Amino acid sequence: MRIDLATAPGSQERPNEDWVSASAPASGGGVLVALDGVTPPAGDDGCVHGVPWFTARLGGRLTELSGSRRDMPLDRILAEAVRATAEAHRDTCDLSHVRTPQATVVVVRWDEAYVEHLVLSDSVLLLQAPGGGVTAVLDDRLDRVPREVLRSVAATDALRNAEGGFFTAAADPAVAARAVTGRTPRGRVRAVAALTDGASRWTDTFGEGDWAECLAVLRKEGAEGLIDRVRAVECDPARPPARYKRHDDASAVYAEL
Repeated sequence: MRIDLATAPGSQERPNEDWVSASAPASGGGVLVALDGVTPPAGDDGCVHGVPWFTARLGGRLTELSGSRRDMPLDRILAEAVRATAEAHRDTCDLSHVRTPQATVVVVRWDEAYVEHLVLSDSVLLLQAPGGGVTAVLDDRLDRVPREVLRSVAATDALRNAEGGFFTAAADPAVAARAVTGRTPRGRVRAVAALTDGASRWTDTFGEGDWAECLAVLRKEGAEGLIDRVRAVECDPARPPARYKRHDDASAVYAEL
């Protein structure tokens, strides 16, 4: 088994709000977790801790539970991790605030029989078959929201974790039911990768290659190599800036099973 991961902040002036982790228990199998913390607009979000604190708490709990509670499906694990994280700051923060710290989620867990997955919001999961074909598992609800709507803070807030809008892991465990989940027989998966949107933009924003080519970069150059490629494209003055910001926190984790 080979596991490779990397993360880089979008700016040296701001903390990295992503979280990535991987574990390979001695008992076999493994777990990958990737979170992309949602940067709130300037102003109050009701929390005294901030997004990096939130993603570290949520990511740590997801990693621990995914590895230790093989009897729990991933949506239940996400619900429990959200609940535990909310309890950790319920007494000090306004968790009812629409911009309370939140994150996108990708979790992959495998054993000798199956590869399980969970995706919530716009981070990306890639599954590679033994023959080389690559499937992207996406939660595309945010992509369905018109860009002109997302330019408005008030309009975006009205769609955040709401029917007809898009969903992220915040303070309500019920959001776990909104995640895209599934499982694949282990023999049909050769490699997996989880990408936050700062790394996946190599394919879905800049069109430098398709998902199979993106996975090939991860295999040959590692997660850091993919992020370096993204930064090179972002710094090209001939390229227009990406959808929301020229540089974003970028994280990738890759595993050959």
